[in-house]
Amino acid sequence: MKIVKIDKQDWADGIERSRASYRLIGPAKGENDDFAGFRELAKDEVPDLAAADTVLSPKSIVYPQSEVIFEYTTDKKSEDCNLLKRPEKEYPPMAVIGIRPYDAAAFLLVKKNFDTPEFRDPYWCDAYEACTFIGLAVNEPLGTDFSTSTDSGPFCEEGLDVLLVDMADHYLAKIITDKGAAYLKAAGWETQADNDSALKQIEELKAAAEARITSTVTFDKIGQKSILSLYNADFWEDVAFSCINCGTCTYLCPTCWCFDIQDENHGKSGKRFKNWDTCMDPLFTLHGSGHNPRGTKVMRVRQRFMHKLKYFLDKYDDGIMCVGCGRCVRTCPVNIDIRRVCDLMNNYGPDPNACAVSD
Repeated sequence: MKIVKIDKQDWADGIERSRASYRLIGPAKGENDDFAGFRELAKDEVPDLAAADTVLSPKSIVYPQSEVIFEYTTDKKSEDCNLLKRPEKEYPPMAVIGIRPYDAAAFLLVKKNFDTPEFRDPYWCDAYEACTFIGLAVNEPLGTDFSTSTDSGPFCEEGLDVLLVDMADHYLAKIITDKGAAYLKAAGWETQADNDSALKQIEELKAAAEARITSTVTFDKIGQKSILSLYNADFWEDVAFSCINCGTCTYLCPTCWCFDIQDENHGKSGKRFKNWDTCMDPLFTLHGSGHNPRGTKVMRVRQRFMHKLKYFLDKYDDGIMCVGCGRCVRTCPVNIDIRRVCDLMNNYGPDPNACAVSD
């Protein structure tokens, strides 16, 4: 394990040097933007590491909002007539600079769905494997951050290749993988810090950052409750009462992966698209027959939270489908709070760990 010291005066020059080997992605504001978002950095543009956390998660780097997955032709004169063909696309090395640790951890949760022994989504996996994640530790977490409860805290290294720690006039870059070491070399950042001293500083900042997080969730009892018990719980009407089904929570969430497939045809040629979708929309489950198994608002709200906090937990036995970033808490227009819902689910019904008392 090696820690590199990066003087902030050398930061911009190193970013430009790395451009020769990588596409660069980072948080930045566009000309007409009010908030920073993750996008490709133009020449001489550096990632805005001083910006507040992005409203949208960086999941679109790997999982675009709209993506062509097949092209086809119905022209009988073509040898490809009636064949669905994946369009040719290159995946050059891409450095994602300034990603928050919980967002990097989110990719690992989503990977459980898109990269399995039985099925591999080549679009998601090829894009993900092309990425080198240069994370930025969160020295001062926001009040809605509950990432320590989901094991994706402000200095979490899971899913990262390098962890950057802001030390005011310089960064300490903790190399986690060979991909991370290759990026730092391409940027020309190779000044080794005193490892013992640097590790001590990082651990002190980590402890201070984690201590600032007072928002928590507990889900230790959810896995022991039956699906039907939680599905039929009496609190869902209350939780869903104010929801307007806008889908904001799903679109900005780093672990939501729902999509729709649409074909667009022009003459004898066409394309098949994969587009972000949301379980909050009535059309999401509308059958061609006109029947909708989740036709009411309360059903859709229940589905979202049951998937995040129960189904995922039961299927993978590796925690909930949430990294505690707090985006949905901050952005929900009617103040529905996943922390409250998690608490309701965790404490619903009798405690499965309680001992029965006999007369």
